[in-house]
Amino acid sequence: MSAPTAPVSPVAPTAAAPVQALAASTPVQAPAGTLLLRLGRWSVLLPTRAAVGCLLLAAVLLVATAAALAVGTTSLSPVRSLPALVGVGDPTDVLVVQRLRLPRLVAGLLVGAALGIAGCLMQTLARNRLATPGTVGIDDGATAFAVASVVGVSTSLAPSAMALVGAATAAALALGLAGGAGTSGYRFVVVGLGVGAVLGAVTNLLLVRAPIDAANAAFPWSVGTLNARPTLPVTLLALGLAVCVPAALLVGRRLGALRFPDTVAAGLGVRVRLVRLAALAVAVVCAGLAVAVGGPLGMVALIAPEAARRVCGPRGVPVLGSALAGAVLVLAADTVGRTVAAPVEVPVGLVTAVLGCPYLIWLLLNSRPRRLP
Repeated sequence: MSAPTAPVSPVAPTAAAPVQALAASTPVQAPAGTLLLRLGRWSVLLPTRAAVGCLLLAAVLLVATAAALAVGTTSLSPVRSLPALVGVGDPTDVLVVQRLRLPRLVAGLLVGAALGIAGCLMQTLARNRLATPGTVGIDDGATAFAVASVVGVSTSLAPSAMALVGAATAAALALGLAGGAGTSGYRFVVVGLGVGAVLGAVTNLLLVRAPIDAANAAFPWSVGTLNARPTLPVTLLALGLAVCVPAALLVGRRLGALRFPDTVAAGLGVRVRLVRLAALAVAVVCAGLAVAVGGPLGMVALIAPEAARRVCGPRGVPVLGSALAGAVLVLAADTVGRTVAAPVEVPVGLVTAVLGCPYLIWLLLNSRPRRLP
């Protein structure tokens, strides 16, 4: 016979068990002003105002897209232009929409989105509303190198590659001479203006000394236009945005912490130097590829982020809203340029400059440039 065993006492419940049970039974509530989206084990918090603002900008973009397809020298109603977009309807309508208007529509969407993202990241990086690829010399550097490639090399790949090199060169010069962006935002803008002026003079010198045929071929890169854009630079811009948009969204989440001093941001776990370098790299790629397609479209990178902040709210860095606002602005300016003096076409770069100059004057006269997150 085996010896009787002592009764085993039940394990006393730990203090954490009721807490864990309560946490498991209580649904997680989203903070005020945010939306909680769940997909299986994954969840994401979205600011309510930013989500509504992006939806509003997307709706405006759809209207601008429909107008860009319908309005022109040959006006088409939406009933005719939208079916022609997919090859249905009168052959003349299909030709006008698919061969003439759709390519510049796609180019305008991509260029506007790229410039909006670049402007948003640059303004946030330098903590200055005036710090855009146009004001710190990045657009001028991309333009100068693109014009040099058109004058010297007769290949369609050269403008895109050289525009990236020029944008990176201008950013490196402005950043190095200013002693870094972020803590010296105003100095970064002033130095960038000087770098842009020098590179702009280089562009003019190249155009003056080039043969007439080469100068005519390079001229669109100096004023900004979406007319008859080559397919290869547009494709490269689309591929670049496919990489830069997710990267900009990730960097934008970290840039929000840089509204605090660097020591505080570092204490929150943000790698300040790495985040600034990544933001600058994304802005340079977006601006360089956009200039390689449409040339220097002035004021787009200045107005689009500000419009996105007003629509989406001050919380966070409105990367997606800036992309949508930039696309709306470029499409609207291109439509105005095609129709206001038809059959003569006004380059879209001139239209954006005319539309943006009153805003810039108002910004300088009525408010002091403030630090941005």
